[in-house]
Amino acid sequence: MLTNLHVKNIALIDDIDVEFAKGLNILTGETGAGKSILLGALALALGKKLNSEMIGNFGDYALVELIFLVDTQKLHTKLARRNIFCEDDQLILSRKVMDGRSICKINSETCTTSQLREVATLLLDVHGQHEHQKLLSSEQQLIVLDDFAGDKIIRLKGEIAREYEQLSQLIMEADEFGGDEEARVREMAFLEFEIKEITDAQIQSDEDVDLEKRYLRLNNSRKIAEGLAKAHGLTGGEGQITASELIGGALRELSDIKAYDEQLEGSYKALLDVESTLGDYNREVSSYLQELTFSPEEFHEIESRLNLINGLKSKYGATSADILEYQKNQEDKLTKLLNFAKNKEQMDGKINEQEEILKTLCDELSETRIDCAKDFERQLIQTLQDLNFNTVDFKVEFKKMHRFAKNGQDQVDFLISTNQGEVKKSLSKVVSGGELSRIMLGIKALIADNDDAGIQIFDEIDAGISGRTAQKVAEKMEVIARRRQVICITHLPQIAAMADSHYEIIKSVNDNKTTTYINKLDAKCTIEELARMLGGAEITNSVRMNAQEMKELANDYKSE
Repeated sequence: MLTNLHVKNIALIDDIDVEFAKGLNILTGETGAGKSILLGALALALGKKLNSEMIGNFGDYALVELIFLVDTQKLHTKLARRNIFCEDDQLILSRKVMDGRSICKINSETCTTSQLREVATLLLDVHGQHEHQKLLSSEQQLIVLDDFAGDKIIRLKGEIAREYEQLSQLIMEADEFGGDEEARVREMAFLEFEIKEITDAQIQSDEDVDLEKRYLRLNNSRKIAEGLAKAHGLTGGEGQITASELIGGALRELSDIKAYDEQLEGSYKALLDVESTLGDYNREVSSYLQELTFSPEEFHEIESRLNLINGLKSKYGATSADILEYQKNQEDKLTKLLNFAKNKEQMDGKINEQEEILKTLCDELSETRIDCAKDFERQLIQTLQDLNFNTVDFKVEFKKMHRFAKNGQDQVDFLISTNQGEVKKSLSKVVSGGELSRIMLGIKALIADNDDAGIQIFDEIDAGISGRTAQKVAEKMEVIARRRQVICITHLPQIAAMADSHYEIIKSVNDNKTTTYINKLDAKCTIEELARMLGGAEITNSVRMNAQEMKELANDYKSE
């Protein structure tokens, strides 16, 4: 149940708070008072696209906030699946708009517009002024029938959706078997050439890394020899003062004096370690220099090998390992093409098996829908008769599509005759706008128990009707409101008289500024508003008496 609506700085609305009640909540007002603004603000909070013209002149930002009472375990469970938990059964949706951007929140936690919209669809079913036009499409008619069927087809539709996804994946994989035979022969020849080129090279993994190290050493062998020779001469060579000689001299000096102060023993031992390390270094350098040779043959061999590998790198990968991985992938492709006929036959078999599974499920779904359609036809005819379609006849016509879809193979067409003796025709070819809105209302009444959304919002569903028909619509609205909260904007006094809670939308001008606000009407004001809707420019006592009688008759109907 929607308990509170807070709107701030939307179009002509400055700052309003509306507390809604259970049952039938009716909103009325003069044409242009701002009823559409209120619905627009509500739609904004439900994640609809923002129209910048809706932002008012009463502040720097616009705000819409909805407070819900979540009073069913089923709805709590669905919210919990989305990691939304209610405290004291209360859920708050809000959207703040400023500087061309919006901030959406669910229970004070920031969320995306799509998340806000997803949660809103669990709570509200909004029927706008032109919503019933959707009923003319076959897709929407199938949705209506499935909503009526409810739990009877939920399992089947879920299984079909999963199997359909598997079929789509198989068909996508089967696309690889397309093309002509000549193209496959050319591709196999190209693959064989690439594989042979890599195989003939006999590349080893990480071979390029090792070759580059060897090439770098050989290519710079002269620099290495000259540098090491100089370093060796400075540390331990002959014919000059070296580091070894200097350290040896230092050790002799310390050896003579360390006996006079025991603290010098540590310095002496440290210098001995330096001498030992330097000796090891000199022996290693000497050995390296003796073994260092330059082989032109080896250098040429390495250079040629690197040129070969680098040439393959430019085609097949950045490293030797990448080239080998590329070779494996191409070999797999070649194997697949060589076994093309066998693989295609296997894939065709999988697709046929999947189509058989889908066909079985779709046939079962069709049978279930046809059975449910019989109840739907019977109940809707009764409901439409309650809405003053006295001689109505209705039929759901089924057509089987040749292709599969995620909701089955059925295509439906709602056929109707609203006059006795007329042949039933498609909805779009028979009904007027007023008739279509009543048919939608009848459907909403039928699927109310299966619809998870606990709040029904109607915006001028009474368009194009009057008199006795208006009274029938009012009675049907009251029936729906017994099972769920209904919020309805109307121009008809017959519907307004059925209100459990009546709100008046008013537009006023103060200080040269136009503002829209909402009043909840008490019993006396309700009669006055009904009289305004019944009367003309002047409201007489007779009109007020008619309004009083209309309200009393409505109360009598509800009490019965």
